[in-house]
Formats: sequence, C-alpha cells, structure tokens
Amino acid sequence: MRALVQRVTEAAVRIDGSVVGEIGPGLVILACAMQGDGPDEALALAGRIAKLRIFRDADQRMNLSVTDQGGSVLIISQFTLAADTSRGNRPGFSQAAAPNLGAELVETLATELARLGLTVARGRFGADMKVSLVNDGPVTIWLDTAERKPSP
Repeated sequence: MRALVQRVTEAAVRIDGSVVGEIGPGLVILACAMQGDGPDEALALAGRIAKLRIFRDADQRMNLSVTDQGGSVLIISQFTLAADTSRGNRPGFSQAAAPNLGAELVETLATELARLGLTVARGRFGADMKVSLVNDGPVTIWLDTAERKPSP
C-alpha cells in the first residue's frame, strides 16, 4: 500500500458540501491499495503511521509520533497514488487494486489505526471529496509498503 502522510493542524473532508470527517492536530493520510496488496500490507502501514516520529518534542525536534501526541488521523482513499506517468502525459492506474479490494484495505488501515488508539475520521471511498487542510511545517512523508518487501 501507498500513503502520503501530512502533518496538519486541522483538516476536513466534504462531500456534496457536507463535512463527513474532520480532525484537529494530527495526520491526513491519502491511502492507495496496490495490486498484490492484502491485509498484511494494511496492518504494516498502520503500524508505521502510528509510530512515525514527525511531531516536535520539547526541544523542537521531530521525535514524537501521532500516538505520542494524542493526535487524530483523517484517512482519504486516493487511487491516484498509483499513477504511472512513464508513458506520456495521461496517467495510467492499472497498478491500483480493484475498487472492492481497495475499499476493504483502506478500511482495514483505518480500523487498525483505531485499534492502535488513534481517533480516526474518514472520507468515503469512491466519492467526489473536497479535502481542506493546514499542513504543519510543512511535513509530508511518502510511505510505500513495497519498499520494505524483500526483492525476489
């Protein structure tokens, strides 16, 4: 799975003008399930996100996790993280997981983050969402579970 993680002071997601999820200080997670991903990747990604030390400690060093901070997370499914632009100007998305599996794995990610003690807000899979956020820092981190898999 892939995730773009942004440290924020606040964030919200709207669908048809109505707020469906919002958080104060914490993380916005744009998440994409890739072909070949399964529950193990979702669980591993949740663990990495919960422990990612990108919040400032008393010495202003990035040394604390969202869990340490008692922050929240807003999870937005975003299949466009699977974009392949190697063949021109129109991205291809064939490496993204099928929609039903993608929805299941993004929900597994959200459920595991909640199990790890985080307050979780969500967008709605497949909806036309409007996401607003205040990126803190700015701090934006790219995570990909494929980078941690051993080569064949």
